[in-house]
Amino acid sequence: MPVSFNFQQNFFQLFGLPEHFRLDNAQLDQQYHALQTQVHPDKFAHLSEAERRMSMQMATRTNEAYQTLHEPVRRARYLLGLRGVDTQEETNTAMPMDFLIEQMEWREAVEEARQSGDVVELEKLETRLRHEVQLLQELLAVKIDDEHSYAAAAEGVRKLKFLEKLAEEIVSAFDTMDN
Repeated sequence: MPVSFNFQQNFFQLFGLPEHFRLDNAQLDQQYHALQTQVHPDKFAHLSEAERRMSMQMATRTNEAYQTLHEPVRRARYLLGLRGVDTQEETNTAMPMDFLIEQMEWREAVEEARQSGDVVELEKLETRLRHEVQLLQELLAVKIDDEHSYAAAAEGVRKLKFLEKLAEEIVSAFDTMDN
């Protein structure tokens, strides 16, 4: 069994990374692959059932940690959780009015593009949405890493969830047009 594996470590500690929203994805990938090589169940196939089960648990935790840190919304939510902040995504749906109006406008534009079969417009919306997500992720980095303004970061996570749903609607619209 790898000596360095500790189930008490948080996901950042597991990969030897600083607890920041800004993350070096190449370093995360490198650390993940190195750790996965150590804990992969195939390496323990010849050992006892208990040791095989332990390697499976380590591999599962490694995968969960990687998926969490690799995906920005999950990483932000996890970081905030480490700091005792609940993003309240399920219970706090209050958003600034301008954000909600913008969401309605986005959805109307997606629906109009879907109904008219306007692939070019959907592509423009998708590009614009990617840009909005990137800006919001950059803002999250500032709120979490620089300002330690966790309440504002929690609102940013909730906004990103709205944008994720919008991205799903755009993909769905593309799928509808392909059929």
